Amino acid sequence: MQSNRLQVGYVLKSTSGIITVEVSDTTDKTAQNLFEANKNQLRVGDYLKIEQGNRDFVVATIVNITGLKSGDEMPKWNFLIDCQPIGTLDDNGHFSRGSALLPVPTEPAYILDRIVIDRIFAENPEYDFTMGYLSRNQSAEVRLDGNKFFAKHIAVVGSTGSGKSCTVTKLLHRIVGIDEKAKYTRSKGPNNSHIIVFDLHSEYAAAFSLGSNQSYSLNILSVDKLKLPYWLMNSEELESLFIESNEANSHNQVSQFKRAVVLNKQRHNPNLKDAITYDSPVYFSIRQVCNYIENLNREVIGRKPGEGVPKLATGDLVHDTDIYFDNVYEFVPNSTAKDTKATNGAFHGEFNRFVSRLETRLADKRLEFLLAPRAKDGRIYKTEDFLEFLRQYLGYVSRSNVTIIDLSGVPFEVLSITVSLVSRIVFDFCFHYTKLRHKDKEENDVPVMIVCEEAHNYVPQSDSVAYRPSRKSIERIAKEGRKYGLSLMVVSQRPSEVSETIFAQCSNFIALRLTNVHDQTYVRKLLPDNLSSVTDSLPTLAVGECIVIGDAVVLPSIVQMGKPNPEPKSRSVAFHTEWQKDWRDVEFAEVLRRWQEQNDDKTEPEE
Repeated sequence: MQSNRLQVGYVLKSTSGIITVEVSDTTDKTAQNLFEANKNQLRVGDYLKIEQGNRDFVVATIVNITGLKSGDEMPKWNFLIDCQPIGTLDDNGHFSRGSALLPVPTEPAYILDRIVIDRIFAENPEYDFTMGYLSRNQSAEVRLDGNKFFAKHIAVVGSTGSGKSCTVTKLLHRIVGIDEKAKYTRSKGPNNSHIIVFDLHSEYAAAFSLGSNQSYSLNILSVDKLKLPYWLMNSEELESLFIESNEANSHNQVSQFKRAVVLNKQRHNPNLKDAITYDSPVYFSIRQVCNYIENLNREVIGRKPGEGVPKLATGDLVHDTDIYFDNVYEFVPNSTAKDTKATNGAFHGEFNRFVSRLETRLADKRLEFLLAPRAKDGRIYKTEDFLEFLRQYLGYVSRSNVTIIDLSGVPFEVLSITVSLVSRIVFDFCFHYTKLRHKDKEENDVPVMIVCEEAHNYVPQSDSVAYRPSRKSIERIAKEGRKYGLSLMVVSQRPSEVSETIFAQCSNFIALRLTNVHDQTYVRKLLPDNLSSVTDSLPTLAVGECIVIGDAVVLPSIVQMGKPNPEPKSRSVAFHTEWQKDWRDVEFAEVLRRWQEQNDDKTEPEE
């Protein structure tokens, strides 16, 4: 490859991490004139190419520019450019990541011209997903390796107002086929993409709601539509909901609750009896389990000769505790008299708080979507309905590429459980589907991506019991999901508060403006390729500008993302604009009606 004419200087110093170039020229131009003539291409984030001493070049990104002035009457300026090596450009113009050789002092440095930049981003057919345009060269498209981008987990971070939600929406629009004019471009129907969005603030429905005249289907699952029965929960999720781990007798609560759940699952699923475990996703009656625990809490053992088993107030002996599921019974009183001798059962009076907690949960109308979900015809969901739930979560009921799990109506105390339950079920589906495909010597052909919006709210650094279910499920996907066709897009305005395990598994980072110093420092530590110095621009990025680094991008780049159409409802309220308008009356009755309906008594807990 012939050196271009935009030579700006020579290598002054070279280390493993930084190459220092002194701006100078072999012609009569001064360093100042040379710098002034080319300074629009010599900014932090721009690229240089530097000879290695052979026919190849090191490609480096500018991270710092220093101006040195000498003399007073006739000042003379000299310029030093610090740049970080990121790859090699061979004699044929092919770019590769990393550099085996580094330039030594006196090697010439050149501005990387736009033609070469375009070629680097466009020449490889594997880089087939257009993300946006170089922020400093709007004619140069930034293309990513779509397979590496979506399969290797993505972290999207940025402060409020940086354009984070719009960036996520823009990416998803391009996946499913929604163009800049809010038109659905696929005339043959949906492609094979499957995306599940955990939407904490009801932002994303507006971004995927197209006109009725377009053949596009969106799957929105709010609390009133989400089919999420409690019997799909595993042991950890159930115990998180019903058991307080800090109580002195919590171990007994766990052991007896587990026993009751397993027995009740066997009772209602006799055809699966031998295969059922505590974690089996099959129907059981939580009301009957509550009865069982209440009876253990009341249990009194008859001690007359020939007894030694629980004894009811009617005098009947209980030889099979299976009857405990059906009703709450009265037992004989504790007695030391010979004719009525009886002693308290092993758990008599120990489960008072446990039973009270169970009853409180069952009576909480906000939890009906978990503890009393029913079909439209009023029937209780049973084991045979599991197939319908799977199809719903993955968008197969309405052939939807995007499924939005609207978490805005989910009570905070069960937010972690809800996220955990959906993500775990999707993981298990991907796992078993992949195993079936492998059995036929095929790969998973239905890959799924979960978008964790506002991830710091349910997968935090904190190991608090309240977040343990969701954190465990999402961390499992982060560590194992790729093997089974399940990837993550983790989105957060507070990256320093998100589980480090999850971010450590992300191979691609999209960093928008971050104003919090602690978050900036945290992100710098996470970024691969030893390019943390690029993030010096994090606090000054414009809205929609982002730093893109990772396995999927050929060059770490500052990219300008266009606005999606339609946009998510993530804009802040225009306070000052609204305050300048005339007084506006509010229909308080309507607000109160909606408020009350959110907790309206629609169904009773099942029997």
